Amino acid sequence: MSSTAVPPTAISADDPSGRRAARVLAVCQALYTSSVSIDLTLTGLVGYTLADDKALATLPFSLITIAAALTTIFASFLMARIGRRAGFVVGAAVGAAGGAISVYAIIHHSFWAFCAGTATVGVFQAFAQYYRLAAADAVGVHAKSRAISTVLAGGVVAAVLGPALAAWSRDWLAPVAFAGSYALVTVFGLASIVLLALLYRDVALPANVAAAVEPARPLGRIVRQPIFIAALANNALGYAVMMFVMTATPIAALACGHTIGDGAQIIQWHLVGMFAPSFFSARLIHRFGVLRVIGAGIALSAMCGVLALRSTDLPHFYVALACLGVGWNFMFVGGTTLLSQAYQPSERAKTQAASEFTTFAFSALGSLFAGQLLVRFGWQTINAAIFAPLAVAAMATLIFAWSRSRGRVAAASS
Repeated sequence: MSSTAVPPTAISADDPSGRRAARVLAVCQALYTSSVSIDLTLTGLVGYTLADDKALATLPFSLITIAAALTTIFASFLMARIGRRAGFVVGAAVGAAGGAISVYAIIHHSFWAFCAGTATVGVFQAFAQYYRLAAADAVGVHAKSRAISTVLAGGVVAAVLGPALAAWSRDWLAPVAFAGSYALVTVFGLASIVLLALLYRDVALPANVAAAVEPARPLGRIVRQPIFIAALANNALGYAVMMFVMTATPIAALACGHTIGDGAQIIQWHLVGMFAPSFFSARLIHRFGVLRVIGAGIALSAMCGVLALRSTDLPHFYVALACLGVGWNFMFVGGTTLLSQAYQPSERAKTQAASEFTTFAFSALGSLFAGQLLVRFGWQTINAAIFAPLAVAAMATLIFAWSRSRGRVAAASS
């Protein structure tokens, strides 16, 4: 296996247009995350209200992640053909339609129409997950982590305001409760379309860089690189662990004697933990290196399990889920930084599609199995189960670190 990433000279474009693109995408990230935050806050409750079979109550929420996983490959190749901006507009338009379908479903008390609406929002999610990668591709190798962090920082707004917006808008279409909240999802999708159409432009490679691009390698060769394996392990397993614990948390908090409001606040602060570190995670990567930041993320995610196993009182819930959020951020920003260095521009679509599909698939599995395992085996088992995937991510990162070190020694001695 080759340990060599794409040479920095092949992706060295770093101009104001790339930084401007990252700022626009950060606002789009805030709008998208606000939409998902509304779904995260309300979809389980609305699903329970609409479902005749209450065992299906969480299906609409699970369909968001499942639809995202099924769409992400298509989204990558579509954007390779029509461009990032056009693709992002398509995703936002589908998200706006998903909000409208959900409003219709709630008004007409149709569970299956509601499932269609939430699945459509999942398509929006599939396109929006490429915001951070588009930002990374628009700047030079040394600015990639900063661009990724800038985009993810947009999620802080949604983490703080999302649940409040869901509550504030729930009676917009009174007397039908919650329909107004999903109407707001449509508003956010339409706002994204306007923003992308007016302010975002695809950033082209400079002529000297485009001329230097080598022919695309087979996908099998790309994914066997230690750098890609480390990137994928941290993105996919970090996301799966986060979704696994987060999905189970509100139910577990209720079962441990806490209130529904407590559960909602725990999730809100978890979301802050997920996105707030984006304001400084790039600086940490520049100062300490991407591998050390990833290692800190793995350690913080593991700390969530340790704290949750130690006690079920409310402070432990808060601190554990905050650690999980920060740990996810470090693993995700670090993993995405490695991913952006694992391919050439001609390999972008297929490499990103493979990574995002795998990440969403693992995330969907974590979300789907969380409820069943919680009911069958309890909160302690949920948290004990996260150590194995985190160990796999740590091992993949260490193997890449070793292969990179060996490559440097070989280069120095040649």
